[in-house]
Amino acid sequence: MTTSFLLIVQIILVVMLVIAVLLQKSSSIGLGAYSGSNESVFGAKGPNSFLAKTTFIVGFLFVVNTITLGYMYSSTASASVVDNLVETTNVAAPSSTAAKPQNSETNNSK
Repeated sequence: MTTSFLLIVQIILVVMLVIAVLLQKSSSIGLGAYSGSNESVFGAKGPNSFLAKTTFIVGFLFVVNTITLGYMYSSTASASVVDNLVETTNVAAPSSTAAKPQNSETNNSK
């Protein structure tokens, strides 16, 4: 259940990270052109500082969540189904006391 929850959080973090990166201004403006006049909401510098901090925080949470998911999946993958199999057999190994052929020379040596 914990890995399922963390996987859902991972997907949400990915979507938030993509949105935060696409809203930032770049040399080709990107989707930041559609943000409108947000200087009054985000402060005097505009949304650039706010979006940079948001991108850093979401990126950091994404990396931490990825490492946590990797650790949890690797710890569960170390246990194998074959390790739990216990075979009990009652088959005995064949004995090595087979009948040896008698040599005709040893019997006729008298």
